[in-house]
Amino acid sequence: MRVPLHFTYPHLSLSARDAKCYNNGVRREILSEDEYYHVYNRGVDHRSIIQDQKDAERFTTCLDAFNTIEPVGSLYALSFETPKPNRKKLVDIISYCVNPNHFHFVLFQRAEKGISKLIQRLTGGYSWYFNNKYKRTGALFEGRFKAKNISENNYLLHVSAYVNLNDRVHKLSVPSAKLVRSSWREYTENINGICNKKIILDQFESKKDYGEFALSNLPDMLTIRKDYAELKNRLLE
Repeated sequence: MRVPLHFTYPHLSLSARDAKCYNNGVRREILSEDEYYHVYNRGVDHRSIIQDQKDAERFTTCLDAFNTIEPVGSLYALSFETPKPNRKKLVDIISYCVNPNHFHFVLFQRAEKGISKLIQRLTGGYSWYFNNKYKRTGALFEGRFKAKNISENNYLLHVSAYVNLNDRVHKLSVPSAKLVRSSWREYTENINGICNKKIILDQFESKKDYGEFALSNLPDMLTIRKDYAELKNRLLE
């Protein structure tokens, strides 16, 4: 199902600045407030960052808990604080998918350097937990995170679907799929979560319609991923 794009979002217009600041999805300059970004990274040397159900829950809990402009300590310390009902957030989490060895987010930056602060807290805090649990040292994630500006509404819709269905795009095995955490159910079922879905779901008649739209684009996502993998292999030959 293709959605008629009759909604207008001024902050999603293509600009010369976008073309200058972003090249092939690699972050080059400070990310701007009131803009949407596809943010992603993976484990160093393609290693697993999620090894069991507790790891998966810990990662998503960190993603939510560290999303505040207030200074924060450890997740352990936060567990003893009374939750603030109207806390000011660094970003709006539009969609997310945490796979066993990498993650994808769609984020809307609210505060200055909000995305960078959140990812620093998230990867730093989670790395400490992971290394302590598995008795390892060193970096867990591969360098600096990547961020690609989302400047057009049609692109925003398709990236939200790509992120929500990312585990299916990678055709994970059953054991690996059980470790995935994504916002797919937030978008397609009547459950609460950590995402601000309004800009996406307001463009559909229902959550069912969004689900049909996303799934209708899955074959294209699989083809693009397959073509990219084949090209990459040829270049390495």
